[in-house]
Amino acid sequence: MDSSTARDRVGDVLEEVQAAVIADDNFLESVMTALLADGHALLEDVPGTGKTLTAQSFATALGLEFSRIQFTPDLLPADITGSNIYNEAEGTFEFQPGPVFANVVLADEINRAPPKTQAALLEAMGEGQVSVNGTTHELPSPFFVIATQNPVEQEGTFGLPEAQRDRFMVKTSMGYPGLEGELELIDRRANRFEHVPSVTPVLDGAETVADLQHVPETVDVETRLREYLVRIGRQTREDDRVDVGVSPRGIQKLFEASRARATLAGRDYVVPDDIKTTAIPALQHRLVLTAEADAKGVEREAIIEDVLDQLSVPGVTEEE
Repeated sequence: MDSSTARDRVGDVLEEVQAAVIADDNFLESVMTALLADGHALLEDVPGTGKTLTAQSFATALGLEFSRIQFTPDLLPADITGSNIYNEAEGTFEFQPGPVFANVVLADEINRAPPKTQAALLEAMGEGQVSVNGTTHELPSPFFVIATQNPVEQEGTFGLPEAQRDRFMVKTSMGYPGLEGELELIDRRANRFEHVPSVTPVLDGAETVADLQHVPETVDVETRLREYLVRIGRQTREDDRVDVGVSPRGIQKLFEASRARATLAGRDYVVPDDIKTTAIPALQHRLVLTAEADAKGVEREAIIEDVLDQLSVPGVTEEE
């Protein structure tokens, strides 16, 4: 599959999702960027904005199996990964897969579960497998996690440590819809029997998605853009408001996300705008602020924006 074909197929998926989900195009494209780059997405938003519908719609449009896990304080790791069940007839233990065994997994309100349970999911995200009683079980491929967390309500929650947030390819939010969007929600709800638009599969499933995920691997990134990308990550470490800047893994994720963004545009090469567009969703959650900056309510997005403003863009402000 070439870049132009990938753009068309991805465009069809986004169009189908947009028919059901009332959200900003940039938000949906950020989620798709994470999927194309074989990563995972963290959605931080207040309840009731449509995060569950977004995950379901993507899974259906892509032709993939969907699973939803509601994270609660009493959720155990085995409730996610699965466990060995004794079969009395056979006299043996059989592995019963948990809800993590799906192509698209919605980890709803991930910060409500204790750290040990969070770690079980994050291990699956990083390794593509789970281990139960010493036996390794491969997860389906592709495997895409969309995790959500409520940034407002903190009582009874366990915030994701920075090292665990770093496992997500992108972090983004839907935000509130505009006036017309909320009016459309009311219009849908006015028809009690058809208030949720149906989504139909656009792709054939796992095989086609795997083909799409291969396309970004063929996208070219010039040396000057690679240097620009690395400078962005390194510059975050020099900011006085930042205690721990973007890690080398974070720079690699920005590289992967930039190539996926180019694929969305139907190009087999990266341009500076691909890097600038993906910088905030790919890097903001990887910053650890100083205590003073945190107390002042400094936004991580603003730090990334300042870094982008400080650096010259290859081919635009630099002499050839």
